[in-house]
Amino acid sequence: MISLEGKRALVTGGSRGIGRATSLLLAKAGSDVAINFVRNEKRAAEVKKAIEDLGKKCLAIKADISREEEARRLVEKVMEAWGRIDVVINNAGIWTYGEMGQMTSEVWRETMQVNLDAVFYIINAVVPYMKKQGGGVIVNVSSTAGVRGEAYHSHYAASKGALHALTKSLAVELAPYGIRINCVAPGWVDTDMCAEVFSDPAFRKAVEDSIPLKRIPPPEDIAGPILFLVSDLARHITGTVLHVNGGSVLCGS
Repeated sequence: MISLEGKRALVTGGSRGIGRATSLLLAKAGSDVAINFVRNEKRAAEVKKAIEDLGKKCLAIKADISREEEARRLVEKVMEAWGRIDVVINNAGIWTYGEMGQMTSEVWRETMQVNLDAVFYIINAVVPYMKKQGGGVIVNVSSTAGVRGEAYHSHYAASKGALHALTKSLAVELAPYGIRINCVAPGWVDTDMCAEVFSDPAFRKAVEDSIPLKRIPPPEDIAGPILFLVSDLARHITGTVLHVNGGSVLCGS
């Protein structure tokens, strides 16, 4: 029922985790997909091959999007290759430990640069093209931490909470141009980002027990809601935060 045939998508951080799962699902729905990577060219190449095996086009572009010029150039390269960008998934992000009173300004700045500044850079670069082509869809991947906060990860929570405010503000600003923008806010997800903490079986069990659905989802469980939001089934949804956390955080948007 969901078809993205003829669409062109850009997924940041598309070589692993939620980004990889989303890239593959968008391709299965019919979209060509461009991804960026910073270091792991091998993983990016694997995603590219998987998408091409589905019969869709894929660009795998090296770009550190926490740098404005590289983010802008990423968007330009996709436009040069395909002539349009219909869908943008701002997925790239980091999650690091930071105890207040001990956290360095470098740790704070790195999190803001990757999790927030990069999203601004990508959106700021792509919006003029979307306005010219008559519309588009943007999904920002945030976190439950942006809603309820997270001890020892306040910098991460602050960056994700800012995405919620950015999304709601731009939903109103961009609606007259046919551009929709929403957030997907996952809770715990079984990705590389969480591999270290989940290596402790007791901690993993405690997390599972804290989730009403009693499971830690794979990345595909986040990719599904993202696909819904970029599809025509969600054509009247903009400015919302879709919480995907198994019932562990119940709140409004």
